[in-house]
Amino acid sequence: MVNNQSFINRDHKVLWHPCSQMKDHESFPIIPIKQGHGVWLEDFDGKRYLDAISSWWVNLFGHANPIINAALKDQLDKLEHVIFAGFSHQAGIELAEQLVAITPKGLSKCFYADNGSAAVEVALKMSFHYWRNSGQTQKTQFITLENSYHGETLGALAVGNVALYKETYAPLLMDVISVPGPDCYFREDGESWQDYSERRFALMEQALQHHAGSVCAVIIEPLVQCAGNMRMYDAIYLKLLRAACDKYGVHLIADEIAVGFGRTGTLFACEQAAISPDFLCLSKGLTGGYLPLSAVMTTDNIYQAFYDDYHKLTAFLHSHSYTGNALACRAALTTIGIFQQQAVIKNNKHLANTMAKAAQRFNEHPHIAEVRQTGMILALEMVKNKHTKQPYPWQERRGVKVYQYALSLGVLLRPLGNVIYFMPPYIITEEQLFHIADVALQAINFAVQD
Repeated sequence: MVNNQSFINRDHKVLWHPCSQMKDHESFPIIPIKQGHGVWLEDFDGKRYLDAISSWWVNLFGHANPIINAALKDQLDKLEHVIFAGFSHQAGIELAEQLVAITPKGLSKCFYADNGSAAVEVALKMSFHYWRNSGQTQKTQFITLENSYHGETLGALAVGNVALYKETYAPLLMDVISVPGPDCYFREDGESWQDYSERRFALMEQALQHHAGSVCAVIIEPLVQCAGNMRMYDAIYLKLLRAACDKYGVHLIADEIAVGFGRTGTLFACEQAAISPDFLCLSKGLTGGYLPLSAVMTTDNIYQAFYDDYHKLTAFLHSHSYTGNALACRAALTTIGIFQQQAVIKNNKHLANTMAKAAQRFNEHPHIAEVRQTGMILALEMVKNKHTKQPYPWQERRGVKVYQYALSLGVLLRPLGNVIYFMPPYIITEEQLFHIADVALQAINFAVQD
C-alpha cells in the first residue's frame, strides 16, 4: 500500500537528511511529499502543507510552475548538459547576458558554479587569486561580520560566524577577521536602524584601517543575515562599506544567495544602497527553486587579471562537473523572464505590506521581542521575557515545537532557533498570508507553554 508510512520506512533505512538529528525522527517522522502545486505540498496520505519558507528560500513562483515546466520540457529535448570547459550552449550564454543586464552596474562577467557555498568559494578564490596575479601576495585574509553565514563548505564556513555550523569544524578552517555587525536587534531604545547601522560601521572602518594591507575582501550578506536568525540592518551600512573598500583597496563580496531576486523589495539588495560590489554571489531563487545553480558576477577589471598565457598559472582553475548545466540555466533564464514579463517587484511590495498587517498581532505578544521585516522576509524573535529580551535556552527547543505544531495545522514553518520567519513564494495570496500568521500564533502560544 502506497502511503506515508511505507515511504517513511524506506527513507529511514537509507537516507541521512541535512540539518537534522536523525534520532528525532523516531518520534517525529520525516514527511514524504508526493507532489507540489503553487504554494502547496502534498504528502502520500493526501495532507497538504502551505510552504511558508519557499522550501529553504528557493521557490519563488510556486511548485510545478507551468511556465518553468514548459521551458524545461523544451530544453530536455535539445540539450541536458555538456562540459563547460571549451564548450558552451545557448541557455548558458543567454542567462549570462541577462544577469549582466539586470545586476548592478559594472558586473560584466559571469562564472557559473553549482550551489551557494560553491559560489562563495569561487568569490573567495577569485579575490585572493586576483591580488596574487597583481603581485600583492601579502593579501591572504578576509573580513566577515559576526553572525554571518555563507555556506558549509570549508572556505564558506570559515568566513561565516554562526557557531552552530562552525564550531565543530573550527580546526579545519582558515582564520578570518570577524567584525561586530550592524544587527539592529541590539539598537538602543529610540535609535533608528540607520543611526545604529551607521554607528556600528565605525568598527568595520577600524578593521579595514588596521588590516587592509593583508585583506583580500570583505564578505557580507546585504540587508539580512538570513541563517543568522534573520537579523536585519539599514542600507547605509552597505554604502559606507563600498566607499571604505574603495578607500583601503579591498574587494567587496556581496552574498545575495538568499536575499537576491526580489526578497528584500528590490531585485537585488545592493540596489537599495545604490552600490555595485566587486563580486556578487547568486543562487537559491536563481532557478526558481527547480535545479541547483549558482553564479558569481564580477568586473572586467578582475577578469583581465586572469587573462594571460596558460603556462603562467594565472588562469582561474576552479571547476565543477555540472558547471553551466543547460537545464539549470534554462530554468534560471525562464525565472528571470517571469520577472520581466510580470510586475513581480511591484506585487511583492503589496504582499510585503499585507504580511506586515498580518503580523501586527505579534507586536504586543508577551513572548515576541521584535517583529522585523525587509521586503518579503518577516521574522518574529521569540523570547522568554519580552522586556529584557531574555532568550529561551536553546536546549528547550521552543522553535522545534513551533515547527511541529504548525505542520500539524498544515503550514511549513522551519524556525531558526527561536526565530520564526515568513519567506513565502511570490505567488502567495493575501488570504494565505493571514492564514500563515494565524497558524504561527497558535504554534507560538503552544510552544511557550511551561
